[in-house]
Formats: sequence, structure tokens, C-alpha cells
Amino acid sequence: MPNRRAALASLAGAVSLALTLSACGGETSESSSESGTIGIAMPTRASERWLTDGKSVVEDLEDKGYKTELLYGEDNPQTQVKQIEKLIKQGVDALIIAAIDNKSLNGALEQAAAAEIPVISYDRLILGTRNVDYYVSFDNEQVGRLQARHIIEKLGLEDGKGPFNIELFAGSPDDNNTKFFFDGAMHLLQPYLDNKQLVVRSGQTEMDKITTLRWDGPTAQKRMTQVLSQSYRSQRVDAVLSPYDGISIGVLTALKAAGYGTAAKPLPIITGQDAELASVKSIIAGDQSQTVFKDLRQLAGRAANMADDILNGETPELNNRRAYKNGVKAVPAYLLQPISVDKSNYEYVLAASDLYTEEELK
Repeated sequence: MPNRRAALASLAGAVSLALTLSACGGETSESSSESGTIGIAMPTRASERWLTDGKSVVEDLEDKGYKTELLYGEDNPQTQVKQIEKLIKQGVDALIIAAIDNKSLNGALEQAAAAEIPVISYDRLILGTRNVDYYVSFDNEQVGRLQARHIIEKLGLEDGKGPFNIELFAGSPDDNNTKFFFDGAMHLLQPYLDNKQLVVRSGQTEMDKITTLRWDGPTAQKRMTQVLSQSYRSQRVDAVLSPYDGISIGVLTALKAAGYGTAAKPLPIITGQDAELASVKSIIAGDQSQTVFKDLRQLAGRAANMADDILNGETPELNNRRAYKNGVKAVPAYLLQPISVDKSNYEYVLAASDLYTEEELK
């Protein structure tokens, strides 16, 4: 196997092929059919989306001739660190990591760098280390903008309607994507908060008040229950900015327990993300209002292609080299585009993607 980290550095520096081969001792890279094992570290089995990610990444890599080692950290950062260290000791040829806590991996990634193992940050940008080579994700600010746009359109805010009551939820505080999702949404919603067309009656607008550790639905349910009991005894909530389907389900559970979901007290507009089956069914039933579809199979395929390119001495395809800064460096990235899904277009969007069958959506 050529010196992978040296080859990676030479690619990043855009040096000539001759120099790359020299840095690798004059050897050519192994073909994918002869390549070894790629370690995959995913956050948890508790979320439908991460099960889909893990399965898809494995299938795409195995189609390219690689062996894979897929591990789930079960939302425990220390467990994930140990798993990554185990993969490094096993001598994997590359690492694809969806971090649980994006600031806890520095030590493990120093070991990866010492072992010349390239690292791809998957969906969640790993922070505070120079030992992450590439990032593959979706345009996460666009996710937030799509959620905000749905709220704006459904409430008629551009037509001057209001005031309406809204509550804000954000993702896990240790996930770098949380800020991108929220900033994207608030870029569109803030003007309506400033002119009082939107009112947050709980007063909870700062990140430390609205984040949801581990994106946990029951945690969101508990907070929504408290917000309703404290701020909406004589008022009605009209919209909830939710960044993820699991959080949306928790919010819905709290709302229904408080009497929402009737003709006299209709459910508010509730956004989401990931087009998880339970939430798509909820949208069809008229409960959750919207979700953001991110084709995880495309994300998995992009990560597999990226790993294959790296290990074959080629520069991966990129479309963003500077925007995703992890506190130490700008991590070169490839970003995919998300799609807003609601009751008006779910059949077209999801059928076109073959994500679910008609039977599954019944």
C-alpha cells in the first residue's frame, strides 16, 4: 500500500503525478478490487436515518471491492472514540466517520494521522483537528432555509399576515450541523420576529435554551410540554421550527397531549428533516407539516467514491473548498442539495427516489 497520508497531502497541494509517485516510493496505488478495509463509524442504531446511511455506505464500498467494518457508537462519544481507535489498530485503509460529539475525536484522529489513515467526515463536520481530510454532507444551511420557507408560506407572512406564535427547536449542541440548520432558518425568520409577525411566547430563542441533546424525541417532547404549560395557557402555538423528524414526533406527542389536533384547536405547522417513514406517514395524515428529504443513498455513494479516489491517488470531486471551517482548517467538501417535502409533493419526490413503496406509506 502506498503512503496514503503523503499521497493525500500531495493531492491537496496539487503537485504533479510524478511527485506523488515519488512520495509513495514510486509505487502505483492499488486498484479498488485489491484494496483493503474501510472503517465506518456511525452514531447510533436508534435513528432510522443512520441505519440507512450505514447500510448504504457498506453496499457502495463493497461494490467497489472493499471490505468494510461498520460500527455504531450508540450515541456515546467515549464508545465511538474507542471504536475508532480499534479500527486504527486493525489497520483499516481509510475512515468514514459520522461523529457523535464533533469535538471529542482529536486524540483518535492523531492516531489515524500517525498511521497514515485518511479520514472522511461524514455529514457532521469534525471540529478542532487538522486530521480530517474531506467532508461530505448536504447543504445544511439550505435545510434550515427550506424549513423556514415552509413556515413563511403556510402562515402567509409575506402577505403581511400575523401575528403568529412560534416556538424554536434546534438539534444537538455537540453537532456542528445544528448551527448551520438554525442559522439557515433564522436568516429567513428573523425579519418576521423583528417586526412582530412572529412571536416566541416562551422567550426561548438562544441556542442554549432550544438545543436537543442527541436529537432525542422524548427530550423534545418534555421541553414542548413545559413550554405549553408555562406560555400557552391562554394562547395557541401556530408554528414550530423543528430541525429533525425525531424531534418533530416528540413535539407532536406533546401537542396532542395538550389537546391540539382537533377542529377547535388545530395542530401548528411543524417542520422536520430526513423524511423518516414515521414522519412521512404523519405528513400524509395531516399532522407534521413538512420534512426535508436528503437522499442518504447519494450521500453514501459520494462518501464511497471519495474514499475510493483517495486510496487510488486521485483527487475526489469537490464543490466547496473554503466554507466549512472546523476551527483549525477549512475542510474541502462535497455538498448535496436537499428537497422540501410536504403533502403536496411527497408522492412525486419520494416515488422518484424509490425511497418507500406505496405499501410502506399506507
